[in-house]
Amino acid sequence: MTVPFTVLIPARYGSSRLPGKPLLLLAGKPLIQHVHERALESGARRVVIATDDERIHSACEKFGAQVCMTAAQHPSGTDRLADAARQLRLAADEIVVNLQGDEPLMLPQLLTHVAENLHAHADAQMATLCVAIHDAAELFNPHAVKVVMDQAGYALYFSRAPIPWQRDAFAARPNQLPPGTAYYRHLGLYAYRAGFLAQFVTWPSAPLEQAEALEQLRALWNGQRIHVAVAEQVPPPGVDTPEDLELAERLLRDGLTHG
Repeated sequence: MTVPFTVLIPARYGSSRLPGKPLLLLAGKPLIQHVHERALESGARRVVIATDDERIHSACEKFGAQVCMTAAQHPSGTDRLADAARQLRLAADEIVVNLQGDEPLMLPQLLTHVAENLHAHADAQMATLCVAIHDAAELFNPHAVKVVMDQAGYALYFSRAPIPWQRDAFAARPNQLPPGTAYYRHLGLYAYRAGFLAQFVTWPSAPLEQAEALEQLRALWNGQRIHVAVAEQVPPPGVDTPEDLELAERLLRDGLTHG
């Protein structure tokens, strides 16, 4: 059975490292157009771009996207998502997939996967994906967010630190992956129920969230369950810098965008 879901794409013009990022040309099209196309390829029944910028709104309408204008003062993409879900009057149980506006090479099947993951776990209000870590440098990289799950796949914790910490193995061989221990990197791709989104943004930022700078910890802090599935493919990186844009251009040209 195909799971019905809506993809919301938060997009803002300001970016400290890459100003005007959504409108920068990638293979002859605005970057945000590529993101929109990946969402359409996922089989979502509705794809909406959420922005507060008229330039983005105008560009998206030109290539036929549905756009929802949101308030300008939102502190995060999740707040912008909740605003859009409210304006679109999504039902409380509607599954909403959050696709960041700087992921032009996201694998469409992963959007479907995270939606199906949430649909399959009625006691979860959020679902997300992870991939296995096979490299010690990635495990110790604070920019790579790690996740540990219980035996049923529900998140126990997310951290920028290496978790779980293999005390004896790391004492004996620092900076090496211990054999026999599975490590996972979190992919920043989420599915929510629309009613939960409205609730989530009313909660204050949690102490753990502030310490790790990881918004998903607010859900765990408030006793909510997040189900984590292991993705079968690793998506290409998003675009944060001019170098990332060049890499995306090269991957598109060479057809190397499928993990």
